[in-house]
Parts: sequence; structure tokens; C-alpha cells
Amino acid sequence: MYWILVTGATGYIGSHTCILLLKSGYNIVILDNFSNSSPKVIDNIIKVSNLNSKEISRRIKVFEIDICNHNSLDNMFSSMIKSRKKINAVIHFAGLKSVADSVEQPYKYWETNVLGGINLIQTMESYNCKTFVFSSSATVYGPTSKIPIKESDLIKPCSPYGSTKASFENFLADISGCTETLKCSIPSNKEWRIARLRYFNPVGAHSSGNLGELPKGKPNNLFPLIAEVCSGEREILEIFGNDWPTKDGTGVRDYIHVMDLAEAHLLTLSKLFISDPQILTLNLGTGIGTSVLELIKTFELETGRKVPYKISERRRGDLSISIADPINALKYLNWKAKFGIKEMCRDGWRWKQSQAQNNI
Repeated sequence: MYWILVTGATGYIGSHTCILLLKSGYNIVILDNFSNSSPKVIDNIIKVSNLNSKEISRRIKVFEIDICNHNSLDNMFSSMIKSRKKINAVIHFAGLKSVADSVEQPYKYWETNVLGGINLIQTMESYNCKTFVFSSSATVYGPTSKIPIKESDLIKPCSPYGSTKASFENFLADISGCTETLKCSIPSNKEWRIARLRYFNPVGAHSSGNLGELPKGKPNNLFPLIAEVCSGEREILEIFGNDWPTKDGTGVRDYIHVMDLAEAHLLTLSKLFISDPQILTLNLGTGIGTSVLELIKTFELETGRKVPYKISERRRGDLSISIADPINALKYLNWKAKFGIKEMCRDGWRWKQSQAQNNI
């Protein structure tokens, strides 16, 4: 069976994707530098995947590597070849992802998200591994009056984070030999099979309660902040702006369950394996917008917990509204989101309670 390299595998989306890869019969190479995650997540992946000790040693390899270190990447690929385990494809999650932090530390974001990605692609080419799924972002679009957002809409990021994602997307188009930018699926003349997945706002957790978002330090995403307030770890939730041009003044986002997102990565990989060389660009979202206040209300109803909040000024780089047009994901992958905002709240809170009970 194929070996799939998953960079940033112990991160939020990477860890949930690893579960589906293992359950689908793939073997995985876990690559992470654990800068914003914990090696403990590997134990959670194994637990949820129901692997025995023999399967663990046979089907999972772990490398603690920073993608900015080209020599380490080369050594990892080489060691896999020497052990007769060729890496057949890469799903690339590793990178920095905070819009606010990217404004403060643009150098760090460009080094990791762009230079690190180039290192990875160069190493893949050296070992004739040319199937690549890239974790991109809806932040590449920037402000737009067009809702829902289509893949062909203007690419104009308004944060360094979004700029690094858009720039690496352009790099992927260049290495695949593609000049067309408005079509979702474009033939590659350089043997590369590439997918650029632009997803919107992942939330929720695995329904077992044994795996979810587990960042180091202060969370960057809204949902773990809400959960921290409800668990008493944080006094109050900060909402950035209630004067946006939206139905209740708070930002509107397309929230997508992390397991729906993981399934889309699995289907994308399968699609690339059976397709001619190409570059595929897809939005991943529900097509439904939910405001911050609506998310809070749903969370309160589903968990029975109150979420105290305060209104602060808008943050630089934030948008008023961002909703996906996911029709092409249905067309090319036969994928659509299965879970709604209620399930996202229930599963996310179950994970938070599990953390407290198991001292995670």
C-alpha cells in the first residue's frame, strides 16, 4: 500500500486526516517540528485509528523535522528509500497560520510558508514523488463583494499570511507548467499531480472526543477560545468588531467540520492518483455563512454553557464576510460537507471536556 507523507501531521487538520488515511489502508509518514503541536497527538491518532502494536510499527513512521531544513528533508526521503518504503504522495499542512501573528512577524511567515514549501517540492522532485496536496486558505481571496466566493475570483490577500499562501500557490502553478488561472482543473505538462485546497474555517473535532485542536500557547482560532471561556480557562471572549456590514455587525464565516475537511483531502488524494497530471484548485466549505454571534448562540444551546464576551476593535487583516462556493468540490471530488454548525459545536465541546478529564 502507498506511503503518504503528511507534513504538520500532529496539527489540527493534519491529525484528523491521518486517521482517515490509516482507516483507508494507507501507510503514513508523520513529519512535524512540534512548534505548535505535541507528540502526544500521535498517541491520539493511534487510539482513534484502533491500531495494534504490530500495525503501528509497520504502518507509521515519525520524523521530527523542520521543513525549512532542506538537508533533513532529503535525509528523511533517503531513509525511507533505504528501508524500501517509497513515499508516493505528500499532503502538506506544515506552516504558520495566524493572520494577526503574520502582521507582526512577516519574515517568519515567508520563511516557513514559502521557503519551507519550496524545500519540500525540491526534495520531492529529487525522489520522483510528484503527487502533492497543498493546504491553502480562503485568505488568498481578500475583500470581495462577491458572495459566495468562487475559485476564479480575484486573488488579493490582505495579510502576510494570505500572501504566503497565494505566493506558494503561484509557485505550484509554475512547477506544473500551468499558465491558466481561472479553471479549477488544468493539465500539467511536467508530470505533477497537484491540488490546491482553499478551505474556509475549520472547527469541531473527532466525534469520539479523543482528538481535536490542541495548539501550544494561546489559540488563534475562534472555536478553541470559546471552549476556553466555557471551561473557565479564559474569563471572557473577545469579538473583534461589531460594526461590520453583516446581519448582526459581527464577522460572518463559512465554518466547516474538521472531519468533512479531512475527508476532502482523502478524496483529493484518490482523485490525483487515478488522474492524468494536472493542477486542481478547489474551495472547501459548506456554502453557509454563520456570524460570530450566531456561532456563540448555537454553542450555548448545544452545550448549556454561557459564553460571556466583549467587543473590541477590528483587527488588521480581518474580513467582514467569507463564504465558499463549494460546487466544484462536488463536481470534481463528489464531496460536500455532511455536518452542520450544531455538530461542530457538540464535537468540539466533547473534545474540550475530554481534555479536562484526561489532563491532556
